[in-house]
Amino acid sequence: MPALANPPPPTYVALRVIETARDSKHRLTELPQINFGPREDRPRSVIECYPERTRQTIVGFGGAFTESTGYVLQKLDAAKRAEVLRQYFDPKAGIGYSLCRTHINSCDFSLGNWACDEVPGDVELKHFNLDRTREHIIPIIHEAQRVPGAKFHLFASPWSPPAWMKTNGMMNEGGQLLPQYRDAWALHYVKYIQAMEAEGIPIWGLTVQNEPAATQRWDSCVYSAEEERDFVRDHLGPTLRKHGLGDRKLMVWDHNCNVLLEHARAMYDDPKAAAFVWGTAFHWYSGPGFKELAETHEAYPNKALLFTEGCCENGVKIGFWEHGERYGHNMIGHLRNWTTGWVDWNMALDEVGGPNHVGNFCDAPVIVDTKTKEVHYQPAFYYIGQISKFVRPGAVCIESTTAGNGLESVAFRNPDRTVAVVVMNGSNEAKPVEIVIGPQLAAGTCPPHAIQTYVTK
Repeated sequence: MPALANPPPPTYVALRVIETARDSKHRLTELPQINFGPREDRPRSVIECYPERTRQTIVGFGGAFTESTGYVLQKLDAAKRAEVLRQYFDPKAGIGYSLCRTHINSCDFSLGNWACDEVPGDVELKHFNLDRTREHIIPIIHEAQRVPGAKFHLFASPWSPPAWMKTNGMMNEGGQLLPQYRDAWALHYVKYIQAMEAEGIPIWGLTVQNEPAATQRWDSCVYSAEEERDFVRDHLGPTLRKHGLGDRKLMVWDHNCNVLLEHARAMYDDPKAAAFVWGTAFHWYSGPGFKELAETHEAYPNKALLFTEGCCENGVKIGFWEHGERYGHNMIGHLRNWTTGWVDWNMALDEVGGPNHVGNFCDAPVIVDTKTKEVHYQPAFYYIGQISKFVRPGAVCIESTTAGNGLESVAFRNPDRTVAVVVMNGSNEAKPVEIVIGPQLAAGTCPPHAIQTYVTK
C-alpha cells in the first residue's frame, strides 16, 4: 500500500513550558506542563504549527571567542571559569552553544593591534605564527571543548590583514588590501586553518572580511562588493581549494542588512565566484533587516543566511531587560526569515564592557567584575538560551502562524521530532498563548516582558 503523500502530524500529549520573565525570578525555569486537547471549532488567536512544512535547517547558536573574552575569563579562578563555560556549552546543564566565531589577527575586542605575520614583504608567510592567539583565545576554546557534552562548530573572521599588506600601512582606520598581496592574504587564511587545526581546533568556516563597508577607528579593511567578489573568485576560493580546504563554509559580506541583497547580487550573479561561497553573513547594527533577509533568500534560495554578530553598544547595563528583549526580537525575526544560525558577539566582558583597545565598550550576556570576581548573567543570556537550549543543530524551522495579539513567535522541529515553539511578549500585560498542531490545542499564558519555549511531549 503506497505511503500517504501528506502524513498527519504525530499526536502529542502535552507541552513542556520553559520561561524567562522580567517580573519574577524565572530564568530558563521549567513550569508545569500544559496538556493538549481537541481544538475547539471557534475563532481564536492561535499559533498554528505545521511540522511537515519545513523551511531552513538550523546550524546552531552561540557567541564569539574574542581575545577580550579569553582575557576576562582568565581573571576568574578555574572553578568559576569552568562554570561560565559549562553554562554556555553544556547542552543539559547550560544553554548548549553549538556554533561560535573567533577572529584572525586582532579586532577591536583585543588588547591591541597584532597580526599572525608582522614581517613586511613575507609573501610566503614563513613567519606566520599563533603566538598571540595562544595567550587568551586558544586556551578558552580548549576549555570549552572539554565541557561535558559540548559540541560546536567554529568559524573565523579577519578584521584586517597585517598592516604591511594594506594601502594605509596600519590595521586601523580602514584602508584596502594592496593588489600585490592578494595571493599572500589568501594564503594567510590557509595558514590560519592549518595552524588552528594543528592545535586541535577544527575550523568549520570563514568569513572573508568583517564589516567590509566600514572604515573603523579600530581594525578594519574596506572592500567594495565587486572587490570582495574578485578576491573570492580569483584568489581566496582557488587557494582554499588548492590546499584541500574547499569544503570550509565560506561566507561573504559579514556586515549590516541595509545593503544585503545588493552585495549578494554582486557575488552570486558571478557563477565562478558563487561556486566558492556557502552563504551570506550579516549583523544587526543598521536594524533587524527582516525584509532584506526575505528578499535575499527569495533571490538566492540555495545560499545560506547566517547572523554572525550583534551586541548592545555603549557599555554595560547590568540587568537591563531591554537588551534581552532586543536579542529575542531579532532572533525570532531572523529565524522566521530564513536565517540558519545566530551568533552573538563577545561571550564575556569586564565591568565596563571591555577590554577594547579603542574604547568601543559594549554589553555582553555574561559580565565579569574583575575587581570583585562576581559573574553577572544578563537578560540576553537567558533570551538566547530560550532558543539555543531547545532548538538543536539539525532542527528545521517550520511554517507557523503568529498569534495576532502582539506576541512574537517562531517554531521548529528538532531532529528527535519534538516541536519547539518560542514565544515572546514584549508588552506590559499578560497574553494568552494557544498552540495548535493538527487537531490539537494547548492553551497557556505568557507574562509581560517574558519569553517562553514550548516543547512537545
